[in-house]
Amino acid sequence: MSFEVLEQLETKIQTAVDTIALLQMEVEELKEEKEKLATEANELRENRQELEQKAQQMQQEHTAWQERIRNLLGKMDEVE
Repeated sequence: MSFEVLEQLETKIQTAVDTIALLQMEVEELKEEKEKLATEANELRENRQELEQKAQQMQQEHTAWQERIRNLLGKMDEVE
């Protein structure tokens, strides 16, 4: 092989190595971003569950208050 061909091969190899290094860095960044998004998704899921529990609790309290009011109105009807 001629010296020129070897230089071209070396240049192509160096370009490939540089590209691989850049892609590896990009993969690491994407892994970090994925981990961050997974953590955020878990937090949002937990928050949603808490809100659903609070909403259910409030609905139960609302129902209990409605029942108490009905009972009081029933007693008022008995008095009249």
